[in-house]
Amino acid sequence: MTNQHNTVLYTGITSDLAGRVWQHKKGEIQGFTKRYNINKLVYFESHEDVNQAIIREKQIKGWLRSRKINLIEDDNKNWEDLSQGWYDE
Repeated sequence: MTNQHNTVLYTGITSDLAGRVWQHKKGEIQGFTKRYNINKLVYFESHEDVNQAIIREKQIKGWLRSRKINLIEDDNKNWEDLSQGWYDE
């Protein structure tokens, strides 16, 4: 996830992507994501096994920003909000 200007990147894990993104959009989660207004979903992966998801999250968190940007842009060149249309706002 990122903010409106794509300047801050956030990597996390959840078992309910739509619910978690909604919480970020509404600013319901205290801390880093609320402070930097992280509310735009620009990349996500699905994993069947939670342990594999945790390993992948830690792997991505350890990357340089440039590598994270490449990962995002491989699938979402224009950094569009992938959760657009998920909610009736």
